[in-house]
Amino acid sequence: MEAKIYNIRTWIKEINPEKLKNNYSDLLGLSKFDILNFQEHYFEPEGYTALWLLGESHLAIHTFPEENKSYIELSSCNLEYYEFFKANIYSNGFEKAESEGKF
Repeated sequence: MEAKIYNIRTWIKEINPEKLKNNYSDLLGLSKFDILNFQEHYFEPEGYTALWLLGESHLAIHTFPEENKSYIELSSCNLEYYEFFKANIYSNGFEKAESEGKF
């Protein structure tokens, strides 16, 4: 078996921490990822970062309120779970945001 990691990095037009947390927690479950742990941090005066530790790797979200967008990165060693997540990453009305060439 060859070691392989599948990765998606994208920006979305959403910065509400609760919407992000709920949507992507649900999507991870629907994708059949095994959520081992979850950590989040709220910055003052604003900003949010979250990390899901998965049996198959991890998902990270970082908000950039000053630009009204969030960065999302999923790494996974399970192609089936990754493909389902990737196909639904913009679900629930989340829109892709311009990245201006930077990640």
